[in-house]
Amino acid sequence: MSAKDSEPAVDPGAVHDEEAPGPAISVPESNDTGEGGKLKMIMQLVKKCFGVKDIAAMRLSLPASLLEPIPNLEYWHYLDRPDVFASINDSEDPFERMLAVVKFTFTKDLKFVHGKICKPYNSVLGEHFRAHWDVVPAANDFVTSSARAADQASLAPETASIRSGKSSKSTRSGLSLLSKPGKSPSTAPTSVEAQMSDLSLEEQRTRIVFLTEQVSHHPPVSSYYAACPDRHIEMYGTDQISAKVSGTTVRVLPGQHNKGIYIKLTGGPGAGEEYRITHPSASVNGVLRGNFYATMTESTIITCDGAKPGLPKFRTIIEYKEESWLGRPHFLVEGVIHTVHDGDEPWTKVKAVPHNRVVAIFDGSWRGKIRWRRSDNSEYEDLIDLAALQILPKSVRPLEEMDEYESRKLWGKVTEHLTNKEYSEATREKIEIEQRQRDLASERKKKGEEFVPKYFDKDISTGYATLTDAGKKVVEEIMKDAPGKDAKPSEQAKEDDKEGKDPAPEDTPEAAKAPLPA
Repeated sequence: MSAKDSEPAVDPGAVHDEEAPGPAISVPESNDTGEGGKLKMIMQLVKKCFGVKDIAAMRLSLPASLLEPIPNLEYWHYLDRPDVFASINDSEDPFERMLAVVKFTFTKDLKFVHGKICKPYNSVLGEHFRAHWDVVPAANDFVTSSARAADQASLAPETASIRSGKSSKSTRSGLSLLSKPGKSPSTAPTSVEAQMSDLSLEEQRTRIVFLTEQVSHHPPVSSYYAACPDRHIEMYGTDQISAKVSGTTVRVLPGQHNKGIYIKLTGGPGAGEEYRITHPSASVNGVLRGNFYATMTESTIITCDGAKPGLPKFRTIIEYKEESWLGRPHFLVEGVIHTVHDGDEPWTKVKAVPHNRVVAIFDGSWRGKIRWRRSDNSEYEDLIDLAALQILPKSVRPLEEMDEYESRKLWGKVTEHLTNKEYSEATREKIEIEQRQRDLASERKKKGEEFVPKYFDKDISTGYATLTDAGKKVVEEIMKDAPGKDAKPSEQAKEDDKEGKDPAPEDTPEAAKAPLPA
C-alpha cells in the first residue's frame, strides 16, 4: 500500500448541502478495501437508511471504494441493444409493431440480466453524456413477408428485389447479431450470395444517437433523447427513481417525474404512433449476505396513441410474478397484447383482460427466454432469448473534444484513481466535484437565479423531454458521419456481421454491472 493510500480516510458526509431535503447519508472510507470492508460499509449505510422515506431524494455520499468507475448518465440508459430499438418500425402491421416494442422492452435493462448490482457516480447538475451506435437492425421473425418486403423496398431497393422470393421468416435469427450460422458452400465468403449479404449489411447499417443531461439535483432528475433518424424512431423521457429500505431489501420505484419511456414513430409504416412504456417496481435483494441481485414486481404497461383511423389499437400488459420466499428466484413474467376500445378499464393484470380481447400471449423469464403465440391456439414461437445477448458497445467522441461537463471528462480523474485502486485520492476528487456544485448553487441562490438546462427544456412535469436548439445541434453533429454519409463501418464490424455474431462486450463496468439507486 502506498503512503497516500495509508493517509487518514476522508468522511464525505462532512460537507453541508443547503439544498438537500435532509442531512447527508454517508459512511466513512474504510482502510479495508477488500470485499469484507466493502460489505461492512454497505451494512452501515443500510442501517442509516432505515426509516428514510426516499433515499434517492437524499444526498447519498459514498466512499469512492464503493463506486464503480462509470458515470451514472453513461450507465443509466435503455439502449443495451440498439439494434432491437432500430427494428421497431419495420412492419406495416400495427400488431407486429406493438410486438416489436414488447421485444425492445425486454432488452432495455439487459444490464440487470448479466450484471451484478453496483453504484455509479452521482450525476451533478448540468452534467451531460452523448454517444452513438452504428448497427444492423435486428431481424424480427414475426414480421410477415409482405410487411418485410415493403420495408426493405423503402430502405434498400437493390437488395429487396433479390430477397423477395424468400420465405416469410428471416434467414437470420431473431436478432441479426445473435448466433453464428453453420458454414456451407452457399454461405462461403466467395459465393455471390455472401457478397450481396456483405453489401446489404453495409447499406442497412444505421446510426442511433443518444443524449442525456442532469436537469435537476433535488430531486435528481435527468432528461434523455435517443433516435434512429434513418428509420423514423425517437425515444425520450425523464429519469427519476424513488428508493427506500424495506425489511432486508431496497425497494426501487419510478419517481414522480418519471412517467415512462416514450417512443415516437415519425415516419415509415407507423408514422404518428407514440408508445408509452411504464416502469415496474424493483427490489435489490441479498443485502444481508452481500450477494445483491434485482427482482421485478407489479406490471409494465405499453400503450399506443396516434394509430391511423380504421386500424385496431393495441395495449400490452407485462406482469412480473412475485418471487417465493423459499428457494431461488425464477424471474418469471407473463403478458398479453389486447385490443383497445374507448371506455376500457385500465387493466394491469393479465387475468383481468377479457378473453375475447386478447390477441397474443407471452411468458418466460425476463432474464432468459420469452416465448409468444397468437390467441388462436397457434404454436409458441421464441420472441427473444435474453440470456444469449450481450450489451452492445457504444461510441463516444475523443476525451480531448469533450466539454467540461461531459460525463467522462468531468469524472475522469475519479475514474483514473478508482482504476488504480487509489481510493483516498478518488474520494478527494469526488468531493471536490460535489463541493464545486454546492458553491455554484449557493452563488445562484444569492443572485436569485435558477439553473437552466442546456440541452433540454427545463419543464419536467409532463415526463416528456424536449430538446433545446443546442440539443438539436448535438444530435445533428453526431449524425454527420453516420453510415451512408461517407462513413464506412470498421473492419471488425464487417467481420462480426460476416460471422453473424455479437461485437465484443464493452470494456467498461457496463458490460457486467447493474446500478444501485443513485
